[in-house]
Amino acid sequence: MPDNTQRPDDIKEFSGLNKLFKSKAVQFIINKIDDGTFSEFFDDWKWIFSFSKKYTKIIIFYTCLGVVSTTLSLVSSVASKYMIDIITGYEFSKLWILALIMVGSMVISLVFSSLVSRISTKISIYVNNDIQANIFDQIVDADWLELSKYPNGDLLNRFNSDISTISSNAVSWVPNIIIAVYNFIATFCVIFYYDSTMAWIALSSAPFLLLMSRFLMRKNKEYRKRVLEMNSGMMSFEAETFYNIDTIKSFGVTEHYSKGLRGWQEKYKKYNLDYNLFSIKTNIGMSLLGTAVSFVAFGYCLFRLWTGAITYGTMTLFLTQRSRLTTQFNSLVSIVPGMLNSSISAHRIRELIELPREKHIPKESEEMAKVSRLGFEVRMSDVNFAYVENNQVLRESNFTAKPNEIVALIGPSGEGKTTMIRLILGLTHPGDGTVSLIDINGNKVEINADTRRYFSYVPQGNTILSGTIADNMRMVKDDATDEEIIEALKTACAWDFVSKLENGINGKLGERGRGVSEGQAQRIAIARAVLRDAPVLLLDEATSALDVQTERQVLRNIIQQRPNKTIIVTTHRPSVLDMCQRVYRVMDTKLTELSEEESEQMVKDF
Repeated sequence: MPDNTQRPDDIKEFSGLNKLFKSKAVQFIINKIDDGTFSEFFDDWKWIFSFSKKYTKIIIFYTCLGVVSTTLSLVSSVASKYMIDIITGYEFSKLWILALIMVGSMVISLVFSSLVSRISTKISIYVNNDIQANIFDQIVDADWLELSKYPNGDLLNRFNSDISTISSNAVSWVPNIIIAVYNFIATFCVIFYYDSTMAWIALSSAPFLLLMSRFLMRKNKEYRKRVLEMNSGMMSFEAETFYNIDTIKSFGVTEHYSKGLRGWQEKYKKYNLDYNLFSIKTNIGMSLLGTAVSFVAFGYCLFRLWTGAITYGTMTLFLTQRSRLTTQFNSLVSIVPGMLNSSISAHRIRELIELPREKHIPKESEEMAKVSRLGFEVRMSDVNFAYVENNQVLRESNFTAKPNEIVALIGPSGEGKTTMIRLILGLTHPGDGTVSLIDINGNKVEINADTRRYFSYVPQGNTILSGTIADNMRMVKDDATDEEIIEALKTACAWDFVSKLENGINGKLGERGRGVSEGQAQRIAIARAVLRDAPVLLLDEATSALDVQTERQVLRNIIQQRPNKTIIVTTHRPSVLDMCQRVYRVMDTKLTELSEEESEQMVKDF
């Protein structure tokens, strides 16, 4: 889904007093106020702070530590000034006291700074984990159709990068700005106390640094944007290559992909060398500016020292605190872009959590558990469904599958068989009509997220994860015993080959079931569904890699395992149709039940 959120990088025109400063960060806020969306900016930060409420006391403690650490650092600097004056004035009687003060302040400041860093990191991790866990739960409970509009890469980027941006500022932003302002003011006041002219000289570089910082921030953002886009493209290329390595090898086109990788590497090299050259130029400019201000400050200090107006210690204090003042000014300038970036990231995350939730009917769904062992009927009545308006996939369709039945869904690829499965699972919902689960007593509940517990599902394709076979099986029943796993494997006709593996059910498989054949991986997936032992079993082209004899034996075993199980099979081939009590064909948006004669004829033709 396109991200239409305005960003500071998008600002091209400046208004009002900001025409003078031409700050994109300031203009971003002005635009928010003008178009009435500043409340969104406020809401974004209100949402961010909602995660840090539980850490209020720690945040206050963190802020106090930062202020104390700054104060002690200044005390140490002032103490060093007097120590230099004592040494140059040969007043050694007071030297030990100042040395003790200076060393003590430095040690305590170092301890406090370390505590601040430790606490900040811990809080950031806690908040990051809180936000991630909260967002994860809400994402997985979002409406499937709405969530599917977001590309997986975009979801992962929001879930990782945006949440990381938020968590890094959620707790530290307020303390950091308080500490930075205090540090800046305190440093300026110390210099001003000893010499007001020197204080203004030290501050003179601020306007230049502000303009330079604005330029550097813009360039840094442009560079980060280019690198992120390049990294995304490169990661997609790498993922697709390794995911399809079998196909690439089979076609003998590895050289083509090797060239592709080197092309991405060339882009990476160019981007980084361009930025390196930019950094060298800007560092030279910043260094020249800093050196010019330092020369002015140094010349002024020498003049004051020559006239006897200041001491060597005061001169040292001026020069060190001037540099400190510049550093604190840069810290203050960098806080605003960080705040805006966090707001933008929060807005992107809030888009996900504001997606419609899945439909839940917990009470009625829970009631069905009492008679689940007796099986359920799945019924669709007058269902109309479209992913996109005016593009119907199913129209006025009816469907029934009862306990102790195998019901087949057949039809050309892309006509709606998998859509039927999604409707039955409650991943999507009909525009018109109903999809229901009915128990042995005739009690009916509309299909929803809570009825999904009564289904076992084997989707199309390879769904085996990396890990042991037992790990894959226990994904649906984490307390399953080895005996239960073996029994399920036997039912799915998988134990014959699993038993011959070096470690049996503890034999490790690679990603996408590497280590076993496609047909073997499919049988393990069926065994996993059997282990779940739900009243309704959905097989979406789940036996396509099996031979006809094995396919029929698997279905017989499942029925014998639990006679009341309802089995719904989607298939392209009619090899098991004579085992089915009902056969439905999906074609031209219409679901039609075939007669017994039509089904028998399809089997004969096959």
